[in-house]
Amino acid sequence: MTNNSRRFFMTAVAVVPLHSIFSVSARAGELPKLEETNPTAIALEYVHQSAIEDQLCSGCQLFTGAADAEWGPCAIFPGVSVSGNGWCKSWVPKAS
Repeated sequence: MTNNSRRFFMTAVAVVPLHSIFSVSARAGELPKLEETNPTAIALEYVHQSAIEDQLCSGCQLFTGAADAEWGPCAIFPGVSVSGNGWCKSWVPKAS
């Protein structure tokens, strides 16, 4: 393998993981919706519609979506989005 071939290979190896990271963050709004049947959702009693009026995912410290988002990411459930109107027993009010 020549020096140019090695450089190309090493550059390609380094760029592919970076591309993956940026692609995931760019698609954050397109995350699949959390299913209530997910084992973690069951363990944390997650529901798409909160029965407690003032405890919604959108008002939780762990919800990282926009405050008015219908669905958004949550620190407890990586790789999926949760309902802004949802609730789980990890709910913590957002700091003011």
